[in-house]
Amino acid sequence: MQGRKNVMKILQEMLNERKKETHRESVDFIDLLINDMKEKNTIMNEKIALDLLFLLLFAGFETTSSGITAALKFLADDPKALQELIEEHNNIRKRRIDPDSEITWEEYKSMKFTSHVIHEALRLANIAPLMFRKAIEEVHIKGSVCTLLVDTTEPAGGSSKEFMAFGGGLRLCVGADFAKLQMAIFLHCLVTKYR
Repeated sequence: MQGRKNVMKILQEMLNERKKETHRESVDFIDLLINDMKEKNTIMNEKIALDLLFLLLFAGFETTSSGITAALKFLADDPKALQELIEEHNNIRKRRIDPDSEITWEEYKSMKFTSHVIHEALRLANIAPLMFRKAIEEVHIKGSVCTLLVDTTEPAGGSSKEFMAFGGGLRLCVGADFAKLQMAIFLHCLVTKYR
């Protein structure tokens, strides 16, 4: 709670500074929140804006670290998969002029096995194991209105091999690709620089 208080203070200062700016070259999430607060008949206020900023930070860190932890646990339990992952990343390093250079976009897109490892880790130990949803029409059971809980680890449609680690449809997490990129970079550094 103390950490949240400190982060909220920093976010408040950022929001106050941004409100003072008259012109910006690029627009980011903070700008969108400020614009929304200026609209007539909006529910957006400073408290909600700060809560959304905090949630974005929390979700971006907490979910990715959970996904990485799951991947490490499953790789530790499967030496064959770990060896294949190591080989994929060592091959990437061998193709570089400078083996210690940063990962390029082309290298990231070539990490086929790494992508499978990430998806399987997210499927088996989902970083968001449940999603709450409200039914379009109320469903009453024994006098109570039901809330839907979607188990995101189950295949969509019952037969698909897809999973819902990052939600789906209109509620697809905007950070899904970024989280997978972070996980891939972490795994690359781990298997090429550590034993």
